[in-house]
Order: sequence, then structure tokens, then C-alpha cells
Amino acid sequence: MKIASVRTQLLEHRLDVAFESASMRFDRRAHVLVEIECDDGTVGWGECLGPARPNAAVVAAYTNWLIGENPLETEKIWAKLYNALRDQGQRGLTLTALSGIDIALWDIKGKHFGVPVSILLGGRFRESVKAYATGGFKRDGVDRVEDNATDVARYRTEGFHATKIKIGFGVEEDLRVIRAVREAAGSDMRLMIDANHGYDAVEAIRLGNAAAQYDIDWFEEPVVPEQLGAYREVRARQPIPVAGGETWHSRWGMREPIETRAVDILQPDLAGVGGFTEAKRVADLAGLHGIRVVPHVWGTAVHIAAALQFMAAMIPSPVRVNPIEPILEFDRTDNPFRQAVIKKPIEHERGVVQIPDGPGLGIEINRDALKEFKMGDA
Repeated sequence: MKIASVRTQLLEHRLDVAFESASMRFDRRAHVLVEIECDDGTVGWGECLGPARPNAAVVAAYTNWLIGENPLETEKIWAKLYNALRDQGQRGLTLTALSGIDIALWDIKGKHFGVPVSILLGGRFRESVKAYATGGFKRDGVDRVEDNATDVARYRTEGFHATKIKIGFGVEEDLRVIRAVREAAGSDMRLMIDANHGYDAVEAIRLGNAAAQYDIDWFEEPVVPEQLGAYREVRARQPIPVAGGETWHSRWGMREPIETRAVDILQPDLAGVGGFTEAKRVADLAGLHGIRVVPHVWGTAVHIAAALQFMAAMIPSPVRVNPIEPILEFDRTDNPFRQAVIKKPIEHERGVVQIPDGPGLGIEINRDALKEFKMGDA
């Protein structure tokens, strides 16, 4: 069994209404899938976090090192690809592209052995997970406070036990949004806030102290990811648990934040940290230091399926009668191809998502959707 071809599928949808986080504007949804085919016809699928075209270019750069390799040798291939570009690429696109490749290889491995990836990772501790609704972006042409409160009230009605909203637009405005959202959510719905590294440490500390009265589960990406000292200062000087990690790539990128306890909750992204191969190492390192892991998810159903397989195999920390269970980030923003790319959508039922139990990622790609949402030429 050898790798015969490596392709990328670039997908795009222009939004009717643009929206913003503190650090980025979205007028379209664009994602890239990785498709690896073997000489026996087995096909594996992965996804890369981040900009679609640049990721596709780096996947193409890796291709010559992949053709002819045994796809089951995931550790060997990961080390080979990482080393090929490590001098200029210990973080960023080299890792996000490698992540998509690695996910696809694990999908192939699961299909080859006829088991879900979660079994290959060590076993399924759970068959379903609670999901939290991610939304709360700043949409064009609407009142942000009212818009966020309306969305969260809908999430509550749909059965979600928790929600995450976007902040980082200014402390006073953000506090008005948080106050309105807490009122709409009620006292029993979990609430998380995500600044998308839109604050400096002074602002983040001020916001955290003022927002604590609204019972916030975690304060995500309060400052830019390079400033680990600022992370530690924010964690020390305000009471809300600090979360981060979607932009810290590989075990080397995660080592200092974990060892210095820059965060209370670590958020590796399967499509960014280095795929299954590296995410397992990162989770083990976090467990060694007693830091909770809640994977970050932002992509299509391929990404969601990968996260679910990983979450199925996450070892409870600590192991106990009623363990702390991981929760799935479930994007509720506009993206018509998110679920369309697979034949059986991965949807929630009253805020609970079943983990696919088929071979590999447990999904089947809908090639008609790949054609429908194919990205146009640059």
C-alpha cells in the first residue's frame, strides 16, 4: 500500500452579511481539504486550519516527500515532513498544512484496518459529547448587543448547554454585550468569551475583573499568542480561567505555555497543531501538568469529524466515577458547505453530538458539494 497522489480541494462561499472577530474580517468562508489516494484506491481526507490557498501551496510542497510512502507509517511521515521544512517552518503554515496531511493519513489507516481513528488512538471513552455554540461575531449593519443576545437565546432554545461569544472590540462595549448575553442565556447556561487576541494585558485584566460577576467559564486568547508573559499576567491578575492554544503549533510550540502554566485550559486544533500524531503528544503533555484540554474547532465537517474522533479517545483527567468530559466547539455562523461536504451531516440533537463510529473519520465525502463550492481562480 503506497501513496499515489495528494490533492487539495479549495472551497469558498461569499457571505451575504460580513462579520468580524477582534482580529479578522470575514466576507467569505474559505477552507481547504486534503485528499490522499493510495495505489489500492483507498482515499483519506483531512483539513487545514487557516488561509486556504497558502495551505494548499504548502501541501503541494510536501507532496514529493509523500508519493510512494506507506500511509500507515504516520509517525515516520510526520517526522520526515516536519524535518523537511523545520528550518523555516516550526510554526504556521508548515504545521497547518502538515496537520491536514496527517489527518488524511489517519483516515486511511482507520479505513485500512476497518476501525474508527479513535480506536487506533487507544479506545473510545465516550460515544457522544456535549457541544457548545460558537457565535457572537460582530455582524455588519446590526446592533451588536441585541444581535448577540438574540443568538444566544436561540442557542438556549435549541438545547445547547453552553455558548462562546466574541469580544476584543473595546472593554466597555464588550461588557455591555456580556451583560446582555448572560441575561439572555439565564443563570444555568455556561458562557465563554473569546477576545481573539484583541486586547493588551492591561485591557484584558480590566475586562476579566469586570466580567467575572457574569460567571464566565473561560477567557480565550486575551492577548496575542506570542506574549506568553502577558498570558501569565492576565491569568494571575483576574479571576476567570484563561484559555488558548489554537495558534500554538506542535509540541514545541505548546511546551512553554504548558510548563509555565500560561493557561488553565489548552485548546489545540487538530487541523493546526500537527494532526492526530502531534495532538496526542500535546494532550499527554498537558495531562502531565494537570492542564485541561478542550480542542479548538473551526472548519468543515471533515475538521469536526477529526475533532470528534480525537475527543472520543481523550483520557479523562483525572479518571474518576464522574469525569470531566470534553465539549465540542460547534460553529453556528453562516457556512453552507460546512456540513454539505459530507453525505451524512454531523449535527447536534439538543446540544449533543454523536461521534461517528465508521472506519477512519467515519464520514463519506459528498463530491457534488466540492464541485458546487469550488473556489474560483485567484
